[in-house]
Amino acid sequence: MIAAPPDPAVLAGLAGTRPGPAGAAFLRTGVHARRLLLLRTLLVRVRRHRDAVAPAALRGFEAGWLLFERAERARPDVVRAALDYPTTGTWLATALTEPPGAGLDRHLAYLELLALTAALRAGLPVDLVVEAPGGVVPLPGLGRVEAGTGTVRIDARARSVRIGGGDGRGSRAVLRRHARGAGRSLTGSGPGWHGLRDLPGGVTRLEDLDPYRLPPGMGMPARAAADRADTDHADWARSWNAARGLLRATDRARAFEVGRSVDAVVPLVPLGTRSIGATLSAAPGAILMTPAAGASDMAETLVHELHHSKLATLHELVPLYRPHPPDRAAPAYRVGWRRDLRPVAGVLQGAYAHLALADLWHRAVRAPRASGVPGSWRTRSARQFDHIHDQVVEALAILLESDELTNEGREFARQMRMHLASLSSGRRALA
Repeated sequence: MIAAPPDPAVLAGLAGTRPGPAGAAFLRTGVHARRLLLLRTLLVRVRRHRDAVAPAALRGFEAGWLLFERAERARPDVVRAALDYPTTGTWLATALTEPPGAGLDRHLAYLELLALTAALRAGLPVDLVVEAPGGVVPLPGLGRVEAGTGTVRIDARARSVRIGGGDGRGSRAVLRRHARGAGRSLTGSGPGWHGLRDLPGGVTRLEDLDPYRLPPGMGMPARAAADRADTDHADWARSWNAARGLLRATDRARAFEVGRSVDAVVPLVPLGTRSIGATLSAAPGAILMTPAAGASDMAETLVHELHHSKLATLHELVPLYRPHPPDRAAPAYRVGWRRDLRPVAGVLQGAYAHLALADLWHRAVRAPRASGVPGSWRTRSARQFDHIHDQVVEALAILLESDELTNEGREFARQMRMHLASLSSGRRALA
């Protein structure tokens, strides 16, 4: 998707990794526009291959589309939030690449659940029976119902939503509607109900329920999303609070950006003792990570991965490098933070994420003594800044000497270099 280039000042702000409302608005608008485009593309694909779609799957998809339209007429802001939620992106990416057949039929069923969740948040009356493979019905961005039956009936009235087996048997759960925030918030209780849990102090959810939080084949080999039973919410909440507190003491603007831009933290099953973080280009706003070793570990992972997500979104809107011809091997480069050779996309991604960390570490060292920045964090930051600085300098030189960047990409890299130079001017104080 190619968009008109943003105002040069917006692009420069994004290149410097500093949080700002104009850059955030440009990226969020772009994400939403892309979601609308992909959803429309899926509709066209279903209509084109409707003879290959199972009748029940086609009826559910079309019913979901109509329900989405109802919800949008009532509360367009609620529908936008549902479309922009990270797992919606991974669902669309998965469905659009699945060949016609039983697999695509299963993916199409998610639209009805997404529309149902939007309708519930919009306060609409709903009386609907949906399929529940394995007795489970996910409600994206809201929770999950485990009814123990093959179908589930959702009966939504003015202030409550009753959920139970479509045949009148099985577990029954009740959701209460509360008219506040973006649409109506819902709280649930009763057997079979599992609601998503918020992390403290913001809009971020601990996403350990949605089937599309880490779909197979989405670029995370040997990684698995942690199940609800294996997720210690209290521990995640403590780590989140500690990391946000450290970021606030160091850089309030960056702490605010993390709180507003990270819609979901997806817990991963840990492998070994090293903390791992990741993002999916299809799901901006979600950060996948193993439990953090401490506040500084989590704070750095959040900043690092958020900037991978920001850059991936920006590149989809305004290409920063050119696609390589498929009949020729792509050039690969050596960077200081990886053992393997990296394509130009990897060099740019790594340089950008590490520039954001360099900015954070620079501010940690220079924070006033009264700011509450711990001495151990200052020492660690000085060491980390010194370690990464020259590696980013070398990576930026590779980028600016490459002919693979677009004009916008070259200007972006130049602005990155200018920001790094501004940090370098005080490098002696960081030693």
